[in-house]
Amino acid sequence: MKRILSLLSIWLLCTAAGMAHELRSPDGNLLLEFSLEDNGVPVYRLCYKGKPVILPSKLGLELTGNSTRVEFGAELAVKSENRDPQTSLYDNFELTDTRRTGADETWQPVWGETRNIRNRYDELAVTLRQKGTEREMVVRFRLFNDGLGFRYEFPQQKNLTYFVIKEERTQFAMTGDHTAFWIPGDYDTQEYDYTVSRLSEIRKLMKSAITPNASQTPFSATGVQTALQLKTDDGLYINLHEAALLDYACMHLELDDENFVFESWLTPDADGTKGHLQAPCHTPWRTVIVSDDARDIVASNITLNLNEPCKIEDTSWIKPAKYVGVWWEMITGKSEWSYTYDLPGVQLDVTDYAKVKPHGRHGATTENVKRYIDFAAEHGFDAVLVEGWNTGWEDWFGNSKEYVFDFVTPYPDFDLEGIRRYAGSKGIKMIMHHETSASIRNYERQLDAAYRFMNKNGYPAVKSGYVGNIVPRGEHHYSQWLNNHYQYALEKAAGYKIMVNAHEATRPTGICRTWPNLIGNESARGTEYQAFGGSKPNHVTVLPFTRLIGGPMDYTPGIFEMDISRINPNNTSHVNSTLANQLALYVTMYSPLQMAADLPENYGRFADAFQFIKDVAVDWDDSRYLEAEPGEYLTVARKAKGTDNWFIGNVAGENGFTSRIALDFLDAGKTYVATIYSDAPDAHYKTNPQAYEIKKIKVTNKSKIKQRSAPGGGYAVSIVPLAAK
Repeated sequence: MKRILSLLSIWLLCTAAGMAHELRSPDGNLLLEFSLEDNGVPVYRLCYKGKPVILPSKLGLELTGNSTRVEFGAELAVKSENRDPQTSLYDNFELTDTRRTGADETWQPVWGETRNIRNRYDELAVTLRQKGTEREMVVRFRLFNDGLGFRYEFPQQKNLTYFVIKEERTQFAMTGDHTAFWIPGDYDTQEYDYTVSRLSEIRKLMKSAITPNASQTPFSATGVQTALQLKTDDGLYINLHEAALLDYACMHLELDDENFVFESWLTPDADGTKGHLQAPCHTPWRTVIVSDDARDIVASNITLNLNEPCKIEDTSWIKPAKYVGVWWEMITGKSEWSYTYDLPGVQLDVTDYAKVKPHGRHGATTENVKRYIDFAAEHGFDAVLVEGWNTGWEDWFGNSKEYVFDFVTPYPDFDLEGIRRYAGSKGIKMIMHHETSASIRNYERQLDAAYRFMNKNGYPAVKSGYVGNIVPRGEHHYSQWLNNHYQYALEKAAGYKIMVNAHEATRPTGICRTWPNLIGNESARGTEYQAFGGSKPNHVTVLPFTRLIGGPMDYTPGIFEMDISRINPNNTSHVNSTLANQLALYVTMYSPLQMAADLPENYGRFADAFQFIKDVAVDWDDSRYLEAEPGEYLTVARKAKGTDNWFIGNVAGENGFTSRIALDFLDAGKTYVATIYSDAPDAHYKTNPQAYEIKKIKVTNKSKIKQRSAPGGGYAVSIVPLAAK
């Protein structure tokens, strides 16, 4: 009864007008209300079209009690303890100022889903002073038509300079037992399949959600990661995430599963604290995207808009690319990263490798790499990635080693100079690979030398990896300390005009707007898991609502051989996807860096289907989300940058889907040829995944398409003006 009365009171608040400290979105559909409740506790509420989205939720932080103040003398700085018995920054506040502003601007990303992005919001900044301590905190709210962003800001002040966070206490109080698309809270990996359940079921299902390949270290029985996608019983879609994660710990969400209240839970540093800050400073933005149309969630630009504009003056060297690589054969076990099995546990140098016998299964050989370069050149790809080219792979994983790899020394069977000349003669760029084995200090010591080496040898991009437990020991992948490392490596790379594709790093939060040389991330369960036992067929219908909210993913699609035992008889994994679904991923899983991940010979077996991968663009002037339901289906149309060509992709989950779309986004008065790559009538991701059909039809902007996608299936369409044929 108490909860019913609470909901009723919030409903009345949402429909009331003229309330103090309220903020409306530019279109008037979203209403935010801020207030100080009993004992000076900051509280916010959010409503959409008169419906409550976030019930009264508390704001604030808890400090460790060892905040300090710096006093500057004539010649040196003296740090003096300023111990405050009140470690709370979540109560006893009074409101001293409110400021309202807004913006309506359009900006152009260096690469992206659209040529132009509109940034339109209304803003309310409330200044709070804590009684007794006289500490000040600003809570800044920005309300867009599709959601809310807010953050804490700490101005320069006498009584709060250096401070240490024990925990952030931001709440997101839900209105009921919503359906959630979630992965367990974990400080070191996001590589889980998603679980779909009610909030009340998370505790029961948490154990089964932890896969053998994950770190198996969730922080609690009800903790989940962001971006978290939710759906209410009355049809509202809600997404919780963060934006501009800089110099701060990654946020997870701890759920009170009796009252359905989420509270932020930060990833700790090795000493157990959650963040060391110095005013003036601010936290990342906390985001709530909301709509009664699922398409608005995946189309939202809130995360990008809450990041700062591009800080790279000359971006001409940042170029989206389509690539192939010596990777899938290692993932499936056909070949290996290492050169030899000899001398495990011994740190070898290049002269040692000349004395040992290779095991014969090394993938990154000169001959094999040239084969991939030839394939890339023949089929119009931009680049080739090579993993396992450098020394150290014999003894790299799971041993907590400080010194593992260097990033300039090739194995004896990889002719670095010869490969550089050969790739150059074919017009192909090479993508560098830096697996750090999570030894952060080792990597940072070598970053300048590694980036100079890339410049010298013509490598414009690097795929970096952070597999394993972090060295120094006790640190976590998503802590403030590690987030600062990822940013350090990214900004240093920009100084050398190098693009970065970081794997196993923190999930992105829109930083690619500010630093567009962050051309890709993994940071989720990618295609590699299809060779590690498989992923759920609905996985690719959930990722656009979760992981991709923060930025593009290097998902590495394009697998045509679903039976992995045909590549490696010792691997019985099955790729839970149809071939047409794999084609659609190039449109539905947006990334400016797209890999054709399968082996060249498998593309040769399905040359007509491979044509779509060759044709599809990686940079776009326009994107339209046509159909969407998390966990079930997604249909996206995109216009290739600088052309009149459109591409459509649809992916379906376990239940399949019949798509019905209008092509009214095409130019009026033009006729186009649409090439449709679809599942055959008897296709199924498990029993008949390679069954597909290809047909060509003429279409205009008045045309409509009805197309069935099989379970775990999909379809892909290329649409080209008739005059261009």
